Amino acid sequence: MPTYPLALFPALALLLSAPLHAAPDPADWEAVLEEARGQTVYWNAWAGDSRTNRYIEWVARRVAEEHDVTLVHVKLDDTSAAVSRVLAEKSAGNLDDGSIDLIWINGENFAAMQEADLLHGPFAERLPHFALTYPEHNPEVVTDFTLPTEGYESPWGKAQITFYYDREGMGDSDQLSGEAESSAEGPPRSIAELLDWAEANPGRFTYPRIPDFTGSTFLKQALIALVEDTAPLYAPAKQSDFAAVTAPLWDYLDALHPHLWRSGRQFPATGPELRRLMGDGELSLAFTFYPSEPAAAVADLELPPSVRSYVLDEGTLGNVHFVAIPFNSPRRAGAMAVADFLLSPEAQAHKQDLAVWGDRTVLDVPRLPEADQARFAIDEDNPAMLPADALEKTLPEPHPSWMTALQEAWRERYVRR
Repeated sequence: MPTYPLALFPALALLLSAPLHAAPDPADWEAVLEEARGQTVYWNAWAGDSRTNRYIEWVARRVAEEHDVTLVHVKLDDTSAAVSRVLAEKSAGNLDDGSIDLIWINGENFAAMQEADLLHGPFAERLPHFALTYPEHNPEVVTDFTLPTEGYESPWGKAQITFYYDREGMGDSDQLSGEAESSAEGPPRSIAELLDWAEANPGRFTYPRIPDFTGSTFLKQALIALVEDTAPLYAPAKQSDFAAVTAPLWDYLDALHPHLWRSGRQFPATGPELRRLMGDGELSLAFTFYPSEPAAAVADLELPPSVRSYVLDEGTLGNVHFVAIPFNSPRRAGAMAVADFLLSPEAQAHKQDLAVWGDRTVLDVPRLPEADQARFAIDEDNPAMLPADALEKTLPEPHPSWMTALQEAWRERYVRR
């Protein structure tokens, strides 16, 4: 019997290349939970901080109790490794039995997965707990680095650059004010003042080595502050004159680096390593992408009680981080059950607890029932905790292409070959 190329039968080819299992419908949530029971969900998530890892361990215990789902934390140094794996599986024709069920993701990694059609969805906005984010009042939960998420990502935490410093030796008062000193006697209140401060305090500040996301975010924060027109940053980088737009940043870093820790010849690898340098007394000023991290570290005796947190007068970059489901996950029901649990008041409040992680909630707390609102009370007794209104001036993230372009340009300019 003669054989014929499958391409001659396009309908059959489409059928055979499609996923074999129908996607669970979150509109029938009970059916989703029933399908999720007994599933093992492989969550690929950054594992560079012990608090984050402990929180994910707690989530694993709770989803096992609540939904009979086994959650496995596949620990990553770089989220792009998970993106590459899903892409490789698609290229190899693995359309139905992927190795990843959930990814902690945002920014350039989300953009890359969307562009390559690597994500399952839309699902997020139909999760039962998603309504508690009140997206009509909080558009950041449905926007990722200027890109609409369109239901392909579910939010689970907020981040914003927060600076922290050791009061001892800085001559600063217990409470920062608009008139706080911005020289050697106090913490800098702007990117411009940071250079002056570093010159007056050599070796007492640095930032993580690129492409670490905390260090990369510092580059974007500085660029926004230094350019005259920020509009090009919110469109694809290739649409701008990249060299001209970024010239002020490289001039700034060229001036800053000689005054950094180890004269800018070496950089800490991560944000947690930056925190360790503060705890060891090697730095007097640092920053984090998790606003409650300094207060949590003071409570855990990782930082001295003289540490205080603040944000720059010009505002600081902030974003939401998400979870997403790869298109070829065979355990999408279990992944949805985990994503929905992450949005529950229980999970969000536990995550915000300083004794656990201190990561900010994506829920609209004032619109929650009073009993749930009480879960999110701020520990105002911790002197390293930011005031409740300190994060109101949040700068939006540039288009995701700027992250990749800045990382490549930084390495080309500063990595010694």
